Amino acid sequence: MIQPLENLVEALCRLPTIGRKSALRLALYLLERPQDELDNLSRNIASIKSRIRICKRCFNYGEADLCDVCSSPKRDQTLMCVVEKPSDVLVFEKSGIFRGLYHVLGGVLSPINGITADKLHIAQLRARLDNEDIRELILGLGASAEAETTCLYLARIFAKRKFKISILARGVPAGTELEYIDQLTLNQALHERNEISYGDKES
Repeated sequence: MIQPLENLVEALCRLPTIGRKSALRLALYLLERPQDELDNLSRNIASIKSRIRICKRCFNYGEADLCDVCSSPKRDQTLMCVVEKPSDVLVFEKSGIFRGLYHVLGGVLSPINGITADKLHIAQLRARLDNEDIRELILGLGASAEAETTCLYLARIFAKRKFKISILARGVPAGTELEYIDQLTLNQALHERNEISYGDKES
């Protein structure tokens, strides 16, 4: 294979879920596209890191200090959904049924992989819950073993708060990340969420 094509295939192989055969197919497709189309693609790739920021409030992706969700006056400020990563926010937003706020943890607890509570945005979540008038905290972390453990951990540390704590209904297949769940299943899981209770609430 000629070297420029080989270099592109190797670069594409570094992308998630892209094997060598798929990378070669993409490279050959790109080779056949007009130069202006390739230039536009190149500009968009080159500028994505500089144009997209991390929201200072919820850690979602946005173009300003606050993401579109946090800056919108139309969102329900009393409802917060905790998710693992920004792509999960996109999943919920695509469903169109959740109109509250989000908090992106930046991962889930996995001590075997060195991901402990201090590595996640849990301290920031605690600060938000101290200062915002939240009536329900939805733990929308998917159904993997690590996500389940993280949900239980969060439910335990916030058990004595006055707000309701709920978890997505188990229509979500075991071990599945949110981004791979169909919209119907996600909608059902959100609508049929269950409250988690650890001891008595603070009066």
